[in-house]
Amino acid sequence: MCETCGCSDALNHTHHDHDHDHDHDHDHDHDHDHEDHFHGTHTHDGHTHFHPPTPTRSVRVENDILAVNHAVAETNRRWLERYRIHAINLISSPGSGKTLLLEKTLKRLQNRIPTAVIVGDLQTDLDAQRLQGLGARVKQIETVNACHLDAERVSQVLPGVIDETTRLLFIENVGNLVCPAAFDLGETERVVLLSTPEGEDKPLKYPVPFIKASMVLVTKTDLAPHLTWKRDACLDALKRVNPSTTILELSALTGEGMDAWIHHLEQAVRLKG
Repeated sequence: MCETCGCSDALNHTHHDHDHDHDHDHDHDHDHDHEDHFHGTHTHDGHTHFHPPTPTRSVRVENDILAVNHAVAETNRRWLERYRIHAINLISSPGSGKTLLLEKTLKRLQNRIPTAVIVGDLQTDLDAQRLQGLGARVKQIETVNACHLDAERVSQVLPGVIDETTRLLFIENVGNLVCPAAFDLGETERVVLLSTPEGEDKPLKYPVPFIKASMVLVTKTDLAPHLTWKRDACLDALKRVNPSTTILELSALTGEGMDAWIHHLEQAVRLKG
């Protein structure tokens, strides 16, 4: 995770507590093996075995942060529901094609579905600039030290990016398959992108975002003939992790599979009334 997740703060506190507990002078001799007496180790049959201490303080801090985030996310969700807005949290690793997908999607939805976009990146508003002029209101969030968006950051910009006509909201999360999966933003739907160059084993290595996804978009299918990517293995991995998820294969560049994606969005907005 990252600085604003609290994990580094928790680790610092844990380290501080450990240092404090041992910050005293030793007047007696140290002629024994430190390794044998290090917390969490024992020697058996001439081999030293290390058992790392359970990071109880880190877990507690992280749980507190997630609980606060969840409460704000529920407020966001109620606010979006009140205005009948379908909100999609887009999660993926960097370079999987989120911004290009949004570019092509906004062009096809222009003058059809009033749409807004919140873009998350550590630095710059380059992605927001790419999405300007495509018929959607766009707001960039620079997270600086955070490797994910959280519900509070989203809450702060919602009134500025949503108006009374908005029916669809995309939240392009920071490129990362780990931390964003832990933070509910108040979205209606969570969509994870998996590009063909990433290989077919990512769902098995990073299962959490895929477990929580209602839909997985397998992107950059136009590159598949030029890669060693194994389609059947990829789809099998996705279904092993989340048997109920919907899988769409598409290429935003060529337009292949985009009709099914646009149809899904239109149906979702229609269901909102």
